[in-house]
Order: sequence, then structure tokens, then C-alpha cells
Amino acid sequence: MVSYLQYPPMLTAVYYCIKPYIHLNSFNDILVHYNIALIFAGLGISLSTLQDTTKTQNNFSKRIWQDPKKGKIGLFVVGITAFSFILAGLYGLYAAQGEILQELSLGMTVLGIGQVGLLKVAIEMFENHRLNKKGEQESS
Repeated sequence: MVSYLQYPPMLTAVYYCIKPYIHLNSFNDILVHYNIALIFAGLGISLSTLQDTTKTQNNFSKRIWQDPKKGKIGLFVVGITAFSFILAGLYGLYAAQGEILQELSLGMTVLGIGQVGLLKVAIEMFENHRLNKKGEQESS
């Protein structure tokens, strides 16, 4: 139930992504809006980690986490994405010349930190749902 708290920040992130296209006078501040969107997306992803990892939300995710090969690929993709956002954000904080690019880098860092939490939940989902875990426990 608590994981539903992720939806207001995610909807706020979507709003800030489309705001420059709705309010044409705010198009000049597009990077400011994208920075706010990244921060709210990171917050929303962080709140999504409060979900129950013993249950899947749909059959698509269940098929991924039950298959050992697909699950490992999923973990790899989430991990690479999280650390890419963090590295790009930290690099931008120190290398960017403009203040707005530094702020955008901060938003990317926050999103990456949120995805690290998502990676932890994905690992737990994979451990709870993969089909071959019973065989591994018996053989060890």
C-alpha cells in the first residue's frame, strides 16, 4: 500500500517534462523543468522500493524474474542505468560550466540514487521469484 506513494512524484515529474510544451512562455526554462522532473522521478523511484518483493505486479515482470537469464539481464540493465546516471551527474557537477547544467547534473545524480534503490528491490525480486533457486539450494 505504501508503495503507491510513488505515483504523485512520478506524475509531478511527467508534468514538468511536458510543461514547456503546454506553457510556451516556459520553453526558455526547459532545462530547469527537466531538472525538477529528474528530481521528482528519482523520488518516485525511491518510493517504489517500498513494494512487497514477494509479489509481482504483472505477468510481464513475473516472466522476467522467474527466468534466470532474463533476470540477470534485467539486473544488469538496471545496474548500468543507475551507475551511468550517477557518474554522468557527478561528472556534470564538476565539469559543467553553466549553473543550469550543474543543477541538471544534480537531478541526474538524484535519479541515479533512486535507481540504486530500485536495483536492490530488483535483486530481491529476482531472488524471490526465480524458478531455479530451489535446485540451487538443494545442491548446496
